[in-house]
Amino acid sequence: MTSEITLFVNPTAGRGRGAHAAQPAASALRDAGFSVRTVLGEDADDALRRAREAVAGGTGALIAVGGDGMMSLALQAVAGTLTPLGVVAVGTGNDFARALGMPIRDPAAAGRLAAEALKGGAVRDIDLGRVGERWFGSVLASGFDSRVNDRGNRMRWIGGRFKYDLAILVELAAFKPITYRMSLDGGPFREVEATLVAVGNGSTYGGGMRICADAVMDDGLFDVTVVGPCSRATLLKVFPRVYKGTHLSHPVVTVHRVSSIALEAVGVTAYADGEPLGALPLTATCVPGAVRVLGAGAPTGI
Repeated sequence: MTSEITLFVNPTAGRGRGAHAAQPAASALRDAGFSVRTVLGEDADDALRRAREAVAGGTGALIAVGGDGMMSLALQAVAGTLTPLGVVAVGTGNDFARALGMPIRDPAAAGRLAAEALKGGAVRDIDLGRVGERWFGSVLASGFDSRVNDRGNRMRWIGGRFKYDLAILVELAAFKPITYRMSLDGGPFREVEATLVAVGNGSTYGGGMRICADAVMDDGLFDVTVVGPCSRATLLKVFPRVYKGTHLSHPVVTVHRVSSIALEAVGVTAYADGEPLGALPLTATCVPGAVRVLGAGAPTGI
């Protein structure tokens, strides 16, 4: 393995934490004897192009510094290759890192972990979801949660988990159950009335909301959480339980473990890893061992 490592940085992550986090992460890697090259990019497309060039050029690892959006971008560069991914999570949500038991908002520790993993060969192969040419590591959201995501993304004046809590309250006022058509593992389509359908490779989204609480990232399967039609009062009772994962026992919630799912619905936009994916219909497939992650362990507590 080459000793040159590529640091893939989002300087705006976590309201500027990305730029500050790059320095201690790079120092930890250099102290371990690695040569560090930084990739920024003028925008997301340019950054991804540069990251893919680094991977194609044989970099020893791609170390992503930022939030879940940056991790998502990094996955597009390393998925399906032998280049390992390092995670320096300094964003707002950090759900990908959380599901993998990685340090959160501690860039020096994350840099040291990546360096130790590179030297010791501590690499974990994990699954990824795939929709067309797009890869995702955590959760694909559709329905009430994706509309909350839309609303939360527009609330630029507030950050953190509270932003999503507030967005939930705003969206509740106008929400109605959605009619989905759903096919599991290539089976027949069936019509389902639901509040949301979440497809989990990982367990959390929205900064620790355990929507697919029992999802395992290397079992070759998605955990699909379906929240059935319910009143606003019921949704207000159920949704706060998402933070502990206890919503899964509620009668309106069902979970399916599948390797693929096709979803159709009118007027619903899907999000994957917190990033807009596009309007339904779509088909998501779980791809076993699609990416190698440095130093990934058991999930952290939420």
